Amino acid sequence: MASDALYINDRITIAGWELTEQFVLAGGPGGQNVNKVSTAVQLFFNIQNSPSMNDRVKANAMKLAGRRLSKEGVLMIEASRFRSQDRNREDARERLKEMVLKAAEPPPPPRRKTKPTKGSIERRLKEKSGRAEVKKMRGKASGGE
Repeated sequence: MASDALYINDRITIAGWELTEQFVLAGGPGGQNVNKVSTAVQLFFNIQNSPSMNDRVKANAMKLAGRRLSKEGVLMIEASRFRSQDRNREDARERLKEMVLKAAEPPPPPRRKTKPTKGSIERRLKEKSGRAEVKKMRGKASGGE
C-alpha cells in the first residue's frame, strides 16, 4: 500500500489507501543488481470506484488510460526507467498525476461555424476556372497535319 496521498491540484487529491504498489524485477541496465532487487514499480489505481474524482474526470481518465486499464476499471502504471525503487516509485506517481491533470482539463469550446469570405470564394472560383483552362489545352491538337 502506498502510504502518502497524491496531491493532483486544489480540487483533486488521491488518498493513500486508493493507491497500491507492487515491486517487481526490472529489465534493462543495472548489472547484478537488476537480478536481485525488485526495482520496477507497478502502481495500481481503481479509477472506476475512486471517490477522489467526479464522473467527467473519471470518464476522461479511462479514455486516456487505454490498454493500461483493466476490465474492472483499475489502472496499472509500470515504472522501470530508473535503477532505484524510490525514483521509480516517484516516476509512477508523477505519471499518474500527469494523466489525471490531463483528464481534468476543461473541454474545448464548441466550434463556431463561419461563412467563407467573399475574397476566398472568388479566389477558389478563379482557381477552378484556371484548372479548367489547363485541362482544355490537353485535348488533341486541331488542324495541322
